[in-house]
Amino acid sequence: MNIRPSPIAGTWYPGNPARLTRAIDDFLEHVDTVVPSGKIWGLVVPHAGYRYSGQVAAHAFSCLKGLQPDLVVVISPLHQMYHASLLTTAHDAYETPLGVVEVDRAAVATVNQALQKSGMGLTAVAHDHEHALEIELPFLQQVLGRFKLLPIMIRNQNPLIVQMLAQAVAETINGRNAILIASSDLSHFYPQALANDYDSEILRRVEAFDPQGVLTAEEEHVGFACGRGAIATVLWAAQALGANLVDILNYATSGDVTGKYDSVVGYGAAVIWQNLE
Repeated sequence: MNIRPSPIAGTWYPGNPARLTRAIDDFLEHVDTVVPSGKIWGLVVPHAGYRYSGQVAAHAFSCLKGLQPDLVVVISPLHQMYHASLLTTAHDAYETPLGVVEVDRAAVATVNQALQKSGMGLTAVAHDHEHALEIELPFLQQVLGRFKLLPIMIRNQNPLIVQMLAQAVAETINGRNAILIASSDLSHFYPQALANDYDSEILRRVEAFDPQGVLTAEEEHVGFACGRGAIATVLWAAQALGANLVDILNYATSGDVTGKYDSVVGYGAAVIWQNLE
């Protein structure tokens, strides 16, 4: 099996399996999340180092306890310079200190085929250094156990591209026992008060189930999310599959961890679900 080794274990999160397990369990033990009573379709989670955003992320991942999806779709931004708009891994699996997560190559191929109908496609890359996708995997491993992964990284967050991706993802997982994960941090390097204002507007649009609003917040100068394309993709895909509610579960900034509030990064956690009553 062609396995992607982790380029961030030991820096962005603990590289020792026992320490990593303890860290995740500790985060999960310190949440007060009320899990929705309906069908959970997905999460919005941050992707900073665990020291900064792990506790926020735990509020969302705790909603997955007891679930047994056979497929998890993780959609993240791509922070490195690639020319392609939409990318996936060329590897058969991701490796973390908690083990190997196998990629569902058939699901990747189905998304790619759906995108090609619109003149798009997924570009496969090997040995990428993208942290925003990988950093969600240890939480998923600890909470869910075994599952297959559909990894997608967005370089071009153009609304038309994001909508096409959302449609392709929804078509691919329709009828499957799948969970959608949107990986995104919020505002970057503003003073705490301004960050709170920007982040509250982004989270308001997420909670309003407004993917278009999430995408346009930056150009409107009212909010910022580095993974806005990932959030919008997951919202549109979940909406197409029947989800109708979003709950904001937790919010914090890096300043809440470091005590330095002059330049912070914002982190939010949300659960996307369907009221079946």
